[in-house]
Amino acid sequence: MIIKNIHESCFLSAASLWEITIKYQNKKLELGISLEELFAFADRNQIEIIPINYIHLLQLSKLPAHHNDPFNRLIIAQAISEDLKVISRDTIFKNYMVKQVWD
Repeated sequence: MIIKNIHESCFLSAASLWEITIKYQNKKLELGISLEELFAFADRNQIEIIPINYIHLLQLSKLPAHHNDPFNRLIIAQAISEDLKVISRDTIFKNYMVKQVWD
């Protein structure tokens, strides 16, 4: 899997962390670790957090409405804007012009 390659840069959307935080708080997601430990893991492993900026929001405004999940739509917009691959098995992603990987 691409994420195991230490020579590949790894990015994580702030939208993903936002969604994880909400689901964790609402008890809809069990992590097995605290949010602090999750964020520390990202830091320790040099996972770069992609903040949400106006370029991403402009790209988001141009996306067709194939997907109703606002977090996934923002992740797609960020991936397109930053020319990044998305690691996801969500089949709806294929309806967008985004590079998708799932091993």
